[in-house]
Amino acid sequence: MSVLQTDDRRRQNNVGMSLDQLPVLGICGSSGSGKTTLIEALIPSLLARGLQLVVLKHDAIKVQVDRPGKDSDRFFQAGADVWVLGDLSFCRIHSAGDLHGLLRRLCLRYDLVLVEGHGTTEVPKLWLSGETGAPPARNRGRILETLDREQATPERVLKWIDGWLASQWRRPPVWGCVLIGGRSSRMGQPKHLIKKDGATWVERTVWLLEKCVDQVVISGRGDLPQSLAHLPRIPDAPGLAGPLAGVLSVLRWQPAVSWLITACDQPAIRPEALQWLLDQRCPGTRAILPDLEQDGRVEPLLALYDFRCRPLLEELALGGSLRISMLAGVPGIVTPSPPPALHSCWRNVNTPDELKGLS
Repeated sequence: MSVLQTDDRRRQNNVGMSLDQLPVLGICGSSGSGKTTLIEALIPSLLARGLQLVVLKHDAIKVQVDRPGKDSDRFFQAGADVWVLGDLSFCRIHSAGDLHGLLRRLCLRYDLVLVEGHGTTEVPKLWLSGETGAPPARNRGRILETLDREQATPERVLKWIDGWLASQWRRPPVWGCVLIGGRSSRMGQPKHLIKKDGATWVERTVWLLEKCVDQVVISGRGDLPQSLAHLPRIPDAPGLAGPLAGVLSVLRWQPAVSWLITACDQPAIRPEALQWLLDQRCPGTRAILPDLEQDGRVEPLLALYDFRCRPLLEELALGGSLRISMLAGVPGIVTPSPPPALHSCWRNVNTPDELKGLS
C-alpha cells in the first residue's frame, strides 16, 4: 500500500466500536426501582478509585435547563449548541437522537459512563426489577444482570462494576505500529534495514508484534523488504516531527484502536516486553510510558497508547510541543518500571559503535 493512501481507502479500513466495547453501563429499571438512589450511593466509591465519571440521564421528561428568554436560551432556540461556564456549568445541545455517538464522545474523556434510564435505553445494562421483580415490558440493549431490591446493594453492584470495568477496558482492539525513518545520518544507513540472523530489524519487530496484536502497520518513510509490502503504510501527521508525528497519525487514522508503538532501532525487543505492556492496562489508563529507572525519563516508544489518549496528544500538538514525555504526571498517563530483565528491550541503537556492541 502506498504511503499516500487516499481518504476513501482510509475510510474503508476504519475500525468501528460498539457500545459493548466501551465503559458504558446502564443502571436501568422502571420508575421507583431505585436507580437514582443506587447511582448516588455508587458515585463516591467510584470517584475514590481515581476514575473520571459521568452520569447521563436518558429518557428524562420535561427537564427545564434554561429560562425562556435568557441569552443562552435564545442562542439555543436559534439553532446553536450552548455551553454555559461559571460556578455551575452546563451544556445544552440539539440531539439528533444519536445516543451512541454521544456516548462514544463521552468515553474519550471519561473512564466510566453511567446511564440512568428505562427499558428503551439502548446500552448494556443492569436491570433493577424493584419490589415486584418483574422484567421490563420493552427493552433495548443487552441486560447483563437483573437485580431485585435486596440484590441491588451499593456494595454488591460496586464489586460487579469493578470486575466488569477491568474486563471492558481491555476489549478495544490493539494494533501494532513500527516507526521507521529514512537514511540515518549517525548510523550511515537506514536502521530498519540492518540485518540480524538473516532478517532486517523491521521484519523482526513486525513478526513479534503480529503474535500479540490484531494488525501491524508501518509509519514513516523508507523502503521496506518485500515480505512486508502488504502492510499498511501511514504517513506522519503533517506539521509535526519525532515520535508524536507517528503516534498521532495512527490514532487519527484508527480512532477506535489502541496501539503498541515500537521503533525500528530497538532490535532487542522481546515478546515478554510486549506482553508486559498489554498487562498494564487497567481502568483509567490513557497511555503506558515506561520509566525504566523511575527517574522521570519516560519512553515514548515501545509504549502503549489507549485510543482515549488521542485528545491529550492533540493538545500537545496544538500547543506546539513535540515531546510526548510532557504527558508524564497527567491523569491517566502511567509510568511504571518494567522488570529489570526486560530493560534492554528499550535500548536504542543509533551509531555504528553501538551496533558493534550489540550482542
